[in-house]
Amino acid sequence: MQYSKALSDPPLKERYGAFLSNSSNLQCSEVMEECELPLIDISTLRMTDDEEERRPCASAIAKAATEWGFFIVINHGIRSELLKEMRKEQQRLFAKPFEEKSSKILKGTYSWGNPMAKSLTQLPWSENFLVPLKMIIEDQEWCSLEFSSLRETMEKLGSAMTDLAHVLARVLAENLGFPGDFIAEKCSMSTNYFRLNHYPPCPHSLGTFGLLPHTDSDFLTILSQDQVGGLQLRKDSSWYAVKPNQDALIVNIGDLFQAWSNDFYKSVEHKVMSNSEADRYSVAYFLCPSMDSIIGSCSEPSHYKQFTFGDFKKQVEEDKRRTGNKVGLPMFRL
Repeated sequence: MQYSKALSDPPLKERYGAFLSNSSNLQCSEVMEECELPLIDISTLRMTDDEEERRPCASAIAKAATEWGFFIVINHGIRSELLKEMRKEQQRLFAKPFEEKSSKILKGTYSWGNPMAKSLTQLPWSENFLVPLKMIIEDQEWCSLEFSSLRETMEKLGSAMTDLAHVLARVLAENLGFPGDFIAEKCSMSTNYFRLNHYPPCPHSLGTFGLLPHTDSDFLTILSQDQVGGLQLRKDSSWYAVKPNQDALIVNIGDLFQAWSNDFYKSVEHKVMSNSEADRYSVAYFLCPSMDSIIGSCSEPSHYKQFTFGDFKKQVEEDKRRTGNKVGLPMFRL
């Protein structure tokens, strides 16, 4: 099969073209069942403190966090205009030439592909900017004047996402009998992250990852995505496709919440599959504590040894260097 020799940006085709021409690297396609994630209207959580009125919504969130580890929220309070503006700024950012993205824009937060990849199964066919919100808030030289509107949009969205994440974390903590601000006290806007994702079209999309299978190393993640699709999650040993809905937000539980809840809430493996024709864009917000925050468990006996977020991040990076993959929570299990 012949592929275009035109330069790609980022240079995924040029760097990994041999994988595409080697049939042993190509994976068989499979029929993927589309799942219906729990769809939860959270307007009552934002509008009232009355426990009776909040209870049905809170129960639905807790159930989804234990059974799926994923759920969709609507009436979440984040203006659709702000999400559209973020998408517009994101597309403008990724349209910049590769050399500018990799060395001159947003202070070294850019990455693409996987230099250690030996096959398509180890290659994320994507590019991203992983941006600490602390950088946006405190570093006046974080981005050039050209992207001042991006900075303003990310700061507004970061504030809105933080508020929403704290609302959700409150519900999940209270469900386990803890004060609503127990998790929020560990996480401020300055400790959280944005990851701006772009998945370019892949010449061979079948079986090619846009994002490798993984769990998230945070308390919870809030995802805004476009209509292209490609997100899949693992449930009961099977993979399911998540139907895209750009007007709603997807929330998933991270490793830290699973550890803190003593495995009551589930951090579920998920991935993104590439598309052969369309560019895909998404923005992921990660609710994280400070590096020295002790995670612990909310009940005894604990399933995990005590660790800090910094310990967890360090172990993940060590595992990636040693095995090529994230191991995560199993490394901390007692």
